[in-house]
Amino acid sequence: MLRCSSTPEAKPHPAGCLCQSPAFARLGAHLDAKFSRRAFVAGAAAMAAASAAGARPAWARIPKAPATAIAFTNVRVFDGKSETLRSGLRVIVEGQKIKAVEAAEKPLAAGVQTIDGGGRVLMPGLIDAHWHAMMAAVPLTTLLVADVGYITLVAADEAERTLMRGFTSVRDMAGPSFSLKRAIDTGLMAGPRIWPSGAMISQTGGHGDFRFPYEVPTPPNAPLSRGDAIGGGAIADGVDRVLQRAREQLMLGASQLKLAAGGGVASNYDPIDVAQYTEPEFRAAVDAAENWGTYVAVHAYTPRAIQTAIRGGVRCIEHGQLMDETTAKMIADKDLWLSTQPFLANEYSNPQSTPEGRAKQLEVAKGTDTAYGFAKKYKMKTAWGTDILFNSKMTANQGAILTTMTRWYTPVEVLKMATGTNAELLAMAGPRNPYPGKLGVVEDGAWADLLLIDGDPIADLKLIADPEKNLKLIMKDGRIFKNTLTT
Repeated sequence: MLRCSSTPEAKPHPAGCLCQSPAFARLGAHLDAKFSRRAFVAGAAAMAAASAAGARPAWARIPKAPATAIAFTNVRVFDGKSETLRSGLRVIVEGQKIKAVEAAEKPLAAGVQTIDGGGRVLMPGLIDAHWHAMMAAVPLTTLLVADVGYITLVAADEAERTLMRGFTSVRDMAGPSFSLKRAIDTGLMAGPRIWPSGAMISQTGGHGDFRFPYEVPTPPNAPLSRGDAIGGGAIADGVDRVLQRAREQLMLGASQLKLAAGGGVASNYDPIDVAQYTEPEFRAAVDAAENWGTYVAVHAYTPRAIQTAIRGGVRCIEHGQLMDETTAKMIADKDLWLSTQPFLANEYSNPQSTPEGRAKQLEVAKGTDTAYGFAKKYKMKTAWGTDILFNSKMTANQGAILTTMTRWYTPVEVLKMATGTNAELLAMAGPRNPYPGKLGVVEDGAWADLLLIDGDPIADLKLIADPEKNLKLIMKDGRIFKNTLTT
């Protein structure tokens, strides 16, 4: 399963080829055993059903690239930017990109394959701007003790389901997702495009410090913490250490950096009101990122945490639910991004194992309405994400969480945020953007990441919450990963 690729589209790994190492061979054997057995069983069942029905299987794990151009006909188009659906159009996909969005009555070139959408809506693939590919489906206790190979296998399994929910791109906001990204990009497994942050850089006792109390005080020659060792977090104190950790993540392939600027719900030692890092420490990470042409995002809820990070030069605030109006104006005046989530302490909340964690969660949830109110009042550049953590059952709600945004926005505003707007944030990685080009839109030259949905999501956004039923076709990179059309 894990093999060196000599195909032209395969991208070199910044750390070099490790295909001859024993660890690589063991992981490859695990993947072969896992995927070959499951693919055989699933494939045999699908082929049997297809034979009985006289049809091809609905989807394949890694489908072949179409041999000819594909024309989507008889569709209504949500293009990721417009307020309404567009009719009378035909969308031509050739290779990995959208070749043309043209009038439906225009003569079609010979040899082009047609897909009749039956009047359904063709739209860009969804984008989750705050996802944790390595942590969403793995319990925290497992992350703290399990072999990183097992964690990667679980994450790979979840990556396929992420794609099958219609999320063709994710911005990974902490975790060792570099290998997973590479495996997806080179066609070893199915999954979304990943913009990796690498390890979240955190101060001692901060949001990324998951050490046990017996590990403190830290002796000068202490081994790396568990989070550091697996690449989930990076504990760094002081300008020099922050600078080193930032450069390490960029070396590994981070498209943007993430620092913890304040207290967290899921972390053990920091109350939610605690501000973390100093302005010079933020500036060190920002300087490293800007030298590589990219930016720093920070986990932060409170005014002090956000304002200190902004003065240090960061360009994106993750969360921000406890901001005040002065802070909101500061974000807007500096034209920064707010990447926030609809935390409502509802059935979609990340589970908390302690009363202290639940109390922090409820405090954050109380500020969610206020934060979105400020975002709208000051017309902030606002991105959407889920931030699902440590629960494999919760990941199935990724689309349902998007629908809760109608508490503050119209359905079309929500769809634009989760496609075209989120794509603008991803593009801020500049030369570190692993997939340069137009994304999150249906227009000439954009990446061919497309969904065909049974119904009108502008009229009924809840269609997104049931992707198995309502997403009839899922295309990523010009390849069809799911097709349940009967025509």
